[in-house]
Parts: sequence; structure tokens; C-alpha cells
Amino acid sequence: QVQLVESGGGLVQPGGSLRLSCAVSGSISIYDMGWYRQAPGKQRELVAFPSRSGRTNYPDSVKGRFTMSRDIVKDTLYLQMNGLKPEDTAVYYCNRIPIPLDYWGQGTQVTVSS
Repeated sequence: QVQLVESGGGLVQPGGSLRLSCAVSGSISIYDMGWYRQAPGKQRELVAFPSRSGRTNYPDSVKGRFTMSRDIVKDTLYLQMNGLKPEDTAVYYCNRIPIPLDYWGQGTQVTVSS
């Protein structure tokens, strides 16, 4: 049984940084996972996902500001977010790529506001 526990969110001023963590347990490879987010009233979107080449892809909206990394020993996925903007405000989730599991963790709220 898979369990995903996201943490590290909070309130930050524009231009600030946060590092999100996703602790992964169960029968899923951390290499098959990425980060999603869902802003109020909007559809869930991918913000970091691995490609078959092993590189990580990012949408233009976060490219150059967000970086995904993994700690294989700790089975933990990270999302380093720099230069945060108000439009980054959302609940952030980790899940399988490209087709997410039906199960979602509780997510972690990121609010960017002055």
C-alpha cells in the first residue's frame, strides 16, 4: 500500500523560497514520481516530472525557479522553489507520473503573499 506524505509548505513573501518534501512508502518507485499543484478554482497541473532520458521537465511557468530532487536512501522527493510568485499559491502534491494514482496524499499548502 502506497503512502505519500507531503510537507514543507507555508506562507512566504514574493521572491521567497521553500523546499517541499514528499515521503514515499509502499510499492512505488520514487523515480516514477513528480510534483503536482492545484490552485483554488483551477485544475491540478504538473510542475515537475521526470522524462525517459532521466532529466526533469518543468512547465514554462516554473522553469528556472523550481528544482526537483530525490533522496533514494530516505525515499523522499523534494521540490526546491525559488523566486516564488503569488501565482504559485496552491496545494502541492507528489504522485506517480505520468498517470497519477487514485490515492493522493494530503498535500502541502503554499501561499505566496505580501
